[in-house]
Amino acid sequence: MEPSTILIWVISLVVMLLSSFVQRRLTSRFEKYTAIPVQLSGAEVAQKMLQEHGINDVKIVSIEGTLTDHYNPQTKTVNLSRDVYYGRNVSAAAVASHECGHVVQHATGYAPLRMRTALVPVVNFAGKTVPWVLLAGVLLVEVFPQLLWAGIALFAVTTLFSFITLPVEINASARAVAWLEDASLVDYATRPMAKDALKWAAYTYVIAALGSLSTLLYYLSFAFRRN
Repeated sequence: MEPSTILIWVISLVVMLLSSFVQRRLTSRFEKYTAIPVQLSGAEVAQKMLQEHGINDVKIVSIEGTLTDHYNPQTKTVNLSRDVYYGRNVSAAAVASHECGHVVQHATGYAPLRMRTALVPVVNFAGKTVPWVLLAGVLLVEVFPQLLWAGIALFAVTTLFSFITLPVEINASARAVAWLEDASLVDYATRPMAKDALKWAAYTYVIAALGSLSTLLYYLSFAFRRN
C-alpha cells in the first residue's frame, strides 16, 4: 500500500473518531442546557425572531425526531422537533433561533446560501447516482476509466456542497446568538451556553465536510494510480 493511501486511511480513521466524539459532546451539551430555563418556548422564540425581522410568510411547525430541526425554503416552514418546539430552555431557544437565522439568510439573499441552494438539484442527483457510478467506475476502470472520473466529479460536487454549508451554518448561529441577546432572552450567564450548544452543532458539519473530502481524496488517489 502506497504512503498516500495509508495517509488517506489514517485521515479517515481520525475523522470517524472525531465524529463520534463530537456527536457525544453535542448530545451531552444539549441535554445539559435543556435544564436551563428561558422565558419563551422554541416556537415562541422562532415566531418573535421572524416578526422582528419583518418576515410573516413562514410557518413554524412541530415535527417528530430529535435534532431534526430544519428550515425548508420550498415550503417556507421552520420545522422544529417537539422538544424544541415546546421546550422553554436554552437549547430550544438556540436551535429555534438558529433555524430562523436561515430564514433571515434566505430573505436577505445571503450569498453562500444562494450558492448552496443552486447546488441542491445537482447534489440530489449525485446522492442517488454517485455510489453506483463510482462502483461501476472502479470495476470497469481498465476498460472505461472515464466512468470513474465521472463518479469522482459528481462526488466532488457533494464535497463542495459540504464546505459551502459551513459558512451558512456558522452565520446562522451567529445571527441566532446575537438576536437572543438583543431580545434579552439570554444574559451574560446563558449567552455562552447558547453559543456553546450551537458551536458543537456546527462541528458536526465540519466533520461531515472533512469526511467527504477524505473520501474524495481516496477516489482521486485510486484513479491516479490506475492511470
